[in-house]
Amino acid sequence: MSGKNLRLKTSKAGEKKSCTFDQLIILSIMHKINFLILTTFIFLISCGNHKSETGSKTSPEKMTVAAYFDRTGHDDILSGGVKMIPIQTAAGTFKVWTKRTGNNPTIKVLILHGGPGASHQYLEAFDSFFPGEGIEYYYYDQLESGFSDQPNDTSLWHVERFVDEVEQVRQALGLDRDNFYLYGQSWGGILALEYALKHQEHLKAVIISNMMCSIPDYNKYAHEVLGPQLNPEVLSEIKKLEAAGDFQNPKYIELITEYYYPEHVLRMPLEDWPEPVVRDFSQTNEAFYVSMQGPSEFGSVGNSRLKNWDRKKDLPKITVPTLTMGGTYDTMDPEHMKWMAGQVQHGRYVHCPNGSHLSMYDDQEIYFKGLIQFIRDVDQGTF
Repeated sequence: MSGKNLRLKTSKAGEKKSCTFDQLIILSIMHKINFLILTTFIFLISCGNHKSETGSKTSPEKMTVAAYFDRTGHDDILSGGVKMIPIQTAAGTFKVWTKRTGNNPTIKVLILHGGPGASHQYLEAFDSFFPGEGIEYYYYDQLESGFSDQPNDTSLWHVERFVDEVEQVRQALGLDRDNFYLYGQSWGGILALEYALKHQEHLKAVIISNMMCSIPDYNKYAHEVLGPQLNPEVLSEIKKLEAAGDFQNPKYIELITEYYYPEHVLRMPLEDWPEPVVRDFSQTNEAFYVSMQGPSEFGSVGNSRLKNWDRKKDLPKITVPTLTMGGTYDTMDPEHMKWMAGQVQHGRYVHCPNGSHLSMYDDQEIYFKGLIQFIRDVDQGTF
């Protein structure tokens, strides 16, 4: 719009421009109306901003970077989030290693690793997903594993004592039913399920990843489904070595590593396995693992402490929101894990169509999308 179009009255050539008294009154009223419209608009915007800042719950996607990494009130700053927690046992006091990442008052995930005898290290892929979602989480090495004390005391190697250990860790970290999500993978899934059955009053939700609720059913699946999927000659050789109890034979280890692991443990060529997995597997507490799980990769056999573990009948007792997770090629039966979600009071199952036992790597996007969505839904009260 050009300047000449703004004139109120145009005089004849050579005469000065002027406004009548009535026109000045109209102009003054127009200015006042424009001012009122402008101030009302600014007021409404400021009220809207105030409502969005104070009238709604902070969700992971709205959390600021500064708030997520705020160090205020934490006593683990010098150690980068690491805290050694004393654990009372019948054999004395030992320390277990934990590490916190982030802050979120309503979402705190305690991660239970598998094995038994592995450590948090193979789960370090969580670092690529949880911080960006504003999820506070804790790595934790169980007694006899990783950076925690390893007394090598077999009297401590039973499920009930490890459940008590998890409860002591929870108390030390200050987790409660308003924020406490318990995640367990493989053997960690056994602990998470057992903890939920004993202490679910402290839980906000529980996640059982890549773990069936019955070792006898797992053994059956391994022998009737997984074994026959191998090359018949390979399976025959593996069975001969297992029948002879020759589990440390280099040939047995070679056959399992070359033919079984890349199909059902992590579906990548061995040379492409992620460094955290390789690092962790090379440090597994073998004596602890064999005592609990047994020496075979086809189920829990021999005198293993877990061979009769079965909680199928107890699943309906779990009332907190529950997520089970499995993969098509898992060492655990995905249909069984889906069935588990239907047996608890409030369950959901996430299936990884390309996943194996370590679906957080070989079907990563689907795995973490399902896991994070569950956490969000529970936090927002929409589960």
